[in-house]
Amino acid sequence: MVTRSQRGIVKPNPKYALLSTSSENIPRNPHNIRSALSHPGWKAAMGEELEALHKNQTWKLVSRTSNMHVISSKWVFKSKLKPDGSLDLLKARVVAKGYHQVDGVDYIEAFSPIIKPGTIRLIITVALVQKWHIQQLDVKNAFLHGVLSENIYMEQPPGMADPNSPNHVCKLQKALYGLKQAPRAWFDRFSSFLLKYDFFCSMANPSLFISHTNSRSIILLFYVDDILLTGSSTTLVSNFINLLQYEFSMKDLGPLHHFLGIEILPTNDGLHLSQSHYALTILERANMVDCKPMSTPLESKTKFTSNHTFLEDPSHFRGLVGALQYLTLTRPDLSYNVNYLSQFMHAPTIMHFKMVRRILRYVKGTINVGLHFTSNTTLDLFAFSDADWAGCPTT
Repeated sequence: MVTRSQRGIVKPNPKYALLSTSSENIPRNPHNIRSALSHPGWKAAMGEELEALHKNQTWKLVSRTSNMHVISSKWVFKSKLKPDGSLDLLKARVVAKGYHQVDGVDYIEAFSPIIKPGTIRLIITVALVQKWHIQQLDVKNAFLHGVLSENIYMEQPPGMADPNSPNHVCKLQKALYGLKQAPRAWFDRFSSFLLKYDFFCSMANPSLFISHTNSRSIILLFYVDDILLTGSSTTLVSNFINLLQYEFSMKDLGPLHHFLGIEILPTNDGLHLSQSHYALTILERANMVDCKPMSTPLESKTKFTSNHTFLEDPSHFRGLVGALQYLTLTRPDLSYNVNYLSQFMHAPTIMHFKMVRRILRYVKGTINVGLHFTSNTTLDLFAFSDADWAGCPTT
């Protein structure tokens, strides 16, 4: 493992930036519609959201009938901050209460593919070896681009009903945040666009699309609104980005720097991937930010006792193990131990919880450790095997 400091990578500590601004200038997220409408900033944000939804033709107002299954809607508010901790913008979003949907009535299919961690590492490796640039794109309001095939009726957004038709309901024409099928509708819309331009979908990972044209290649990987794009020709990639931006509301974020919680920093000979900020949030969840670090994640020989005391509430244990599973994306040194503890999610004991805390103490001492990808390598495939068979002490 090579740390960022060993590679000469210096990352500013964000906690000092937060001291440069006052939290008094950042309005609190409103707890109800009345407080939101009484604040000029939040009211303006709500108006902008409705204007965008109307421009997108997300719904049309129809008369309510007795045989309609109408779901509710709500507002979600969030203050977005700049890197220095100052206020960037106030964001208000209309969200459908998808938990009111009925299977077979207003949704049928809800599954949407996800990115496999190995695919992310593979694309980065291929791009580095081939000396390709990796671009990052962000789709604005991705779910709103999805087209619905079901008849879905929703109450008008609270506090912002049409004054001319206050008793009408919204018949959704486009997907909306909160709907069970929203991720699937967006995936279908975006993948259909890619297939139209001669991309083919990977059989190993449906979120990976590849195009080969006249010995030139483009590789695209996406998850919801985050897109990675690389290819053999910068002109070819730039032209395709223009096509994407013409079809969808999309922002070019430039070279790859942050993807799905993974921090990606350039080095002299490649890229360094880490999840130091995410690791810190796990320590905060466990109240172990100030814990004493350990040099190893677990003892080599763990002693088991026949007297097991089960945890009264295993939810905290499960949450920590699940969080550690995602951390293994850039921390393969944790994989074996985290996978081992995952076997006991159904009935963890106090001993298993102590083992999780031991792993977290190891994370505390290695928080900046990550994966380093170099361009000075090949695409040869290597395989490795365990030294024993399924932990058997005699092999």
